[in-house]
Amino acid sequence: MALAPTTKAVAGALPVGQNSPQNPAHGLYTEKLSGTSFTAPRHDNQQSWLYRILPAAAHSDFEEIDMSTSRTHLSSEESRLRQIPNQIRWDPFDFDDTVDWVHGLNLVAGAGDPVLKRGLAIYVFAAGKDMGKEAFYSADGDFLIVPQHGVLDIQTELGRLLVRANEICVIPRGIRYRVMLPEGQVRGYICEIFQGHFQLPELGPIGSNGLANPRDFQAPVASYDRDETEWKVIAKFNNELFVATQDHTPFDVVAWHGNYYPFKYDLGRFNTLGSISYDHPDPSIFTVLSAPSDTVGTALADFVIFPPRWLVAENTFRPPWYHRNNMSEFMGLIAGDYDAKIGGGFRPAGASLHNIMSAHGPDARAHEAASNAELAPQKVGSGSMAFMFESYLMVGVSKWGLKTCQKVQHDYNAESWTPLRSRFDYDGMPKSGADGGFQ
Repeated sequence: MALAPTTKAVAGALPVGQNSPQNPAHGLYTEKLSGTSFTAPRHDNQQSWLYRILPAAAHSDFEEIDMSTSRTHLSSEESRLRQIPNQIRWDPFDFDDTVDWVHGLNLVAGAGDPVLKRGLAIYVFAAGKDMGKEAFYSADGDFLIVPQHGVLDIQTELGRLLVRANEICVIPRGIRYRVMLPEGQVRGYICEIFQGHFQLPELGPIGSNGLANPRDFQAPVASYDRDETEWKVIAKFNNELFVATQDHTPFDVVAWHGNYYPFKYDLGRFNTLGSISYDHPDPSIFTVLSAPSDTVGTALADFVIFPPRWLVAENTFRPPWYHRNNMSEFMGLIAGDYDAKIGGGFRPAGASLHNIMSAHGPDARAHEAASNAELAPQKVGSGSMAFMFESYLMVGVSKWGLKTCQKVQHDYNAESWTPLRSRFDYDGMPKSGADGGFQ
């Protein structure tokens, strides 16, 4: 994000005029947290300076966790990815009251390799227990967390974030945190990107305002604990889990400043834009955050939402058109009904995947209703919030996502598009032919 907060929990904890004084105030240690290379261009450079009671390096060696005994499905046989062209839809994923945040992560789909810092992973999470005296971080990439149910009280090194359904949270690579559940069970979705960071999309001809505005993103303020008992630090490193111990809390940052930090955003503050004459704009008009690829104008991951909004276009089919896309589309539903899927199969806490060039669009019932609807200004999506993780990569599905979770709807295609019938008027038309020229 472009903002660069400055925050302290104790007066005088932030040095004045320099970042790393010989003897920081209050006996603190200086630590630099870098989210980009030191020499990245200024507009891309992300780093923060932390002033903490003990540096993050003060821990034992990391030991690999035996994943065969874990409920987490990240790197075992369950996570092997299969790339298939079929449209896939999942019933709502289950709650799991028996696990905490770390052990409630399940890989559904992904592409690429965190070792090479290329690609992404998509998870669903479900948990019912607080994390104990432990902190978790991913060295693989940034987590974009989309809660569907419940409240996440996220204690990060840089301060706390309380994240509810219809809000999102981004925790950048390497930042340590733990998740508490003040209202019990939680469930939702995560997109982890292995390269770059999420940023606001360029607005181009839209101008200086619209979509998600920078002022509505919230960063934590410095908040530290004093605890000199044993803690664990759990690292996600190339989709494996490792654990180290230390004799003090990881949450001991007394002050910090910079532009590399976790943040949250209320999706209800998104300023939707659309057509006021005819036809639909491309769905990119609903992009909240984007992680660019190396190809200009092409995203490793776009986070797109479909919130309540007015449709007013003249002589225009209201739901999205049928399409085949150069991007893979993973959709989830936080609440309500999605206007292009009225048949009942796409439900809150469920999901769908339409991979690269896999044809999709409104189901037969939605098409029939939209084709005969009165074309008047209409409010759609009231009480609803659907979203999409969109990527230029061909996304594979894990064994957990295809089989183990037992949520795949095997009648998705048959229910949605097989009932479509030809509407072509054959009367007076030749059986075949072409006009033999170009227009």
